[in-house]
Amino acid sequence: MSSVVLASVSLENVLVIGALLFSIGLYVSLSKRNAVGILMGVELMLNAVNVTFLAFSRYVESPRPLDGQVFAMFVIAIAAAEAAVALALAVAVYRHRETVNIDEIDLLRW
Repeated sequence: MSSVVLASVSLENVLVIGALLFSIGLYVSLSKRNAVGILMGVELMLNAVNVTFLAFSRYVESPRPLDGQVFAMFVIAIAAAEAAVALALAVAVYRHRETVNIDEIDLLRW
């Protein structure tokens, strides 16, 4: 049996992936007119931040090595709460206005 040697992934590689995910999320958030699409872009940006937190937790020596993972758990909890509230708002706006297009939702009163 031959052993397979896996190429190690460096910190720079993970940070580039995190930056690409963040850039894609930013583009989606700024280019979409649909509220659900904007929420998807925000979630992608939050996941990119999680990737960088975990990368720094894994590759950087620190006296408390779990800090990056703890921060990632807080970001996941905040992202879940944000998604729940934002989707509830989107459903309420859709029920009242019958659209989730951001350009058509310009009044604060119902």
